[in-house]
Amino acid sequence: MLTLKIIFYIFFFIIFYAYLGYGVLLFVLIRLKRASGKKPQTRDEAYEPEITLFVTAFNEKDFIDEKLRNSFSLDYPKEKVRHVWITDGSDDGTPGILGKYPGVEVYHQPERKGKIAAMNRGMQFVKTPIVVFSDGNTMLGHESIRRIVNLFKDPKVGCVSGEKRIFSKDSAAATEGIYWKYESTLKKWDAELYSVVGAAGELFALKTELFEPVEADTLLDDFIISLRIAERGYTIQYDREAYAIENPSASVREELKRKIRISAGGIQSVIRLKELLNPFRFGMLSFQYISHRVLRWTLAPAGLLIILICSAIIASSEGITDYLTVFFWFFWGQVVFYAAALLGWFLEERKIKLKLLYVPYYFFIMNLAVYLGFIRYIKKTQSVNWERAKRG
Repeated sequence: MLTLKIIFYIFFFIIFYAYLGYGVLLFVLIRLKRASGKKPQTRDEAYEPEITLFVTAFNEKDFIDEKLRNSFSLDYPKEKVRHVWITDGSDDGTPGILGKYPGVEVYHQPERKGKIAAMNRGMQFVKTPIVVFSDGNTMLGHESIRRIVNLFKDPKVGCVSGEKRIFSKDSAAATEGIYWKYESTLKKWDAELYSVVGAAGELFALKTELFEPVEADTLLDDFIISLRIAERGYTIQYDREAYAIENPSASVREELKRKIRISAGGIQSVIRLKELLNPFRFGMLSFQYISHRVLRWTLAPAGLLIILICSAIIASSEGITDYLTVFFWFFWGQVVFYAAALLGWFLEERKIKLKLLYVPYYFFIMNLAVYLGFIRYIKKTQSVNWERAKRG
């Protein structure tokens, strides 16, 4: 039993650290860094290099008008913004609709090869020093481009990530929104400590000269592109007021589809970025990468199953109904948590919204997605041509 208890406590610590402990540690490290007196970079409104607003699109006819109205209204000199759209396999009239807008460059290819192939193909048309990537169905905050570009004044900055925001109305959306707010805080602290570990595909930018084509089967293009830039000694910075907003997934089931794809891409990324696991070579970047990303895609989800099994065996040996033992509470606490998650699933299927149950349900879905994503990656069944999750 001693061995099982040691295994339990090791994985219990890993789970706590991956989801909460790292945030607490970041908070402490940031306070210590601020106490050292280092001042944050100030904004320079006169810094206005030319930029390219780069959008890859597949069948986006329902969003084009709103997206372009949003793009043309952003707070940045109009004459310094190029609008480049790369359409990949669109057959709903997207290229024709885009062609009606003056000032929009459209590069269409009938064959659908996926987002990363479109990015690799489209970057040859970018002639500005900074390129800003955005999705066709997300709207940008009015000052987003200006705030992102301003961070490139620092020569050490190679990539800048914006924030993904969820427009929330109901319990499911609110839960997804809470998750992204927590992630936003961690990214803000990551950037302040040293570097963000991965950009958000909804809105991120980089110095054009640093772009390198990535493998055609890459699943998380934004993640791989940004971290390979970080591997070269540049930092990834972040501004939470530079945001892209989109509707939430139509349901947690739809969110699960999205997270399975991301998890499959996460496993692929951990393998392809294996050099980043070496803290002796990459120092603080490795520490942040392992703490914020790698553990959540590997040991933490595995640990949830391991501690459930360990606590069940230990509690059984000590008396599973003996409430005076520690592992009685460990085991039954997990049972209650997963029962709440299943009840949340039951109510979700019946369109009944109960916010209290969405927290365990959403957490369960996040980690279930890692298991399913791992299986999909091993079987090589995750296509780069992702099926878009239905939005609310």
